[in-house]
Amino acid sequence: MSKLGKKLWMLGLVLLLAAALAVPALAAGEDAGAPAAQEEAQEESGGGKTIGSALAIGLAALGGGLGMGIATGKAVESIGRQPEAESKIRTMLMLGLVFIETAIIYALLVVILIIFVL
Repeated sequence: MSKLGKKLWMLGLVLLLAAALAVPALAAGEDAGAPAAQEEAQEESGGGKTIGSALAIGLAALGGGLGMGIATGKAVESIGRQPEAESKIRTMLMLGLVFIETAIIYALLVVILIIFVL
């Protein structure tokens, strides 16, 4: 991929993230300053929670999947180069994968809290 293509890809991701973060600000109504109106609006529509939850778990899963794929690929590469160090490489790989998976589970717990508590 050329440098221009990479820059355009990154620009698109930044614009997508900015648009996703702007959704709650654009969704506020005229009477959003009144506390009663805010409570009624939150009870009637859970769109912001849904979008935020989907975005959070999607990004966590995407990042975790990419991290796990890269780590596994590098471990296989390392074992191919040094077969005698297979047990040490495998141990470190499993430890790293556990930490990545833990971060994804924490993101899932946060999303569940957003959906059911907030």
